[in-house]
Amino acid sequence: MGKGGEKGGGSGEPEAQLRFYTWEEIQKHNLRTDKWLVIERKVYNVTKWANRHPGGQRVISHWAGEDATDAFQAFHINPTLVQKFLKPLLIGELAAGEPSQDRDKNSQLVEDFRTLRKTVEDMDLFRANPLFFSLYLGHIIVMEVLAWLMVSYFGNGWITTLILSCILTTCQAQAGWLQHDFGHLSVFKKSSWNHIVHKFVMGHLKGASANWWNHRHFQHHAKPNIFKKDPDVNMLHIFVLGDTQPVEYGKKKLKYLPYNHQHEYFFLIFPPLLIPVYFQIQIISTMIKRRFWADLAWAISYYIRYFITYIPFYGVLGSLFLLTFVRFLESHWFVWVTQMNHIPMEIDSEKHRDWLSSQMAATCNIEQSFFNDWFTGHLNFQIEHHLFPTMPRHNFWKVKPLVKSLCAKYGVQYEEKPLGKAFVDIVGSLKKSGDLWLDAYLHK
Repeated sequence: MGKGGEKGGGSGEPEAQLRFYTWEEIQKHNLRTDKWLVIERKVYNVTKWANRHPGGQRVISHWAGEDATDAFQAFHINPTLVQKFLKPLLIGELAAGEPSQDRDKNSQLVEDFRTLRKTVEDMDLFRANPLFFSLYLGHIIVMEVLAWLMVSYFGNGWITTLILSCILTTCQAQAGWLQHDFGHLSVFKKSSWNHIVHKFVMGHLKGASANWWNHRHFQHHAKPNIFKKDPDVNMLHIFVLGDTQPVEYGKKKLKYLPYNHQHEYFFLIFPPLLIPVYFQIQIISTMIKRRFWADLAWAISYYIRYFITYIPFYGVLGSLFLLTFVRFLESHWFVWVTQMNHIPMEIDSEKHRDWLSSQMAATCNIEQSFFNDWFTGHLNFQIEHHLFPTMPRHNFWKVKPLVKSLCAKYGVQYEEKPLGKAFVDIVGSLKKSGDLWLDAYLHK
């Protein structure tokens, strides 16, 4: 078909005449400097607008040349409002003879998933319970106050400091799960309210950047466990993941580290260092380089509050050591919880699956219990969260049977396991990948 639509970049120029396109033509526009995507059979040129995308330019670029309908619905709590931004980008529609899905995806599965989403909307499962999130924030604040009262009354002895560290670690971990809710727009009906509280929780309660989190985490949700698209599987050559990457490294004789021992040095590198070293460096550099000044101000407010609170008891160096130790403990909590759902699952290059299939291949659930719900911030319902990222977490259990039923209908694996097994599977998966690397390195 024709190559019209050059004026669909949101530049304010008059709209080009709408054209009809085949998937073959659309799939050519998946380059860094040329990005088209399809939403509900309409073709949009997002090339110029991608850099202004509130969720970051990378997440929208990952869908270039594809049908992004389900991703669009998953990430936006008010698609009608977002349509006003899409209208200037419209350049055409799919030709009449073209299927609604690209690359021979199962159209009936896609339609059934969209029917499921409509059912979930009709059940009002995207409505948040204000009491739940108020109590959740409240229990974090209560622990913060309890920590201060304890050190004020008992002093800064070793036992008190260890208990204090555990309380502050719990505050940080739980605040991390709470910011996750606001970051996904799953609490308030208005996006702006979610963004404001997200900055407060992420910045003032955790000393981090909301924008940094958004731009990183949305990519993970858009293309989970996909190399070059999901930043969570970019291991900087420290680990090799899945079944294909280890073999590729082995065949190329790449040996940045002895990957056949990665399941052992994992304990020394990943859980202890992710938050206190890697994330801290990345967050600070991102806020400065990208000029996220509001996020930086919120983060500074956290450190001011923290040091005012604890310098009288520990001094400057003691307070720095305490903060580092809390980050160290939190990092273990965070790594084990966030990796148990993904590292043991399929990790590979882009396969252009439909939304349901791609999310199911990359995620698994952990058995429900009151402790598991609290300890993981309801990320034990990782499947439901990935399918419906804007759904309030307290409703995951309600949609779970519907998701399982749809998966059973199409033979899509729905994996659920105990918490302990999930932790063990992380190490087992790393060992398997390391063994694949060693075999390829020595024999291929």
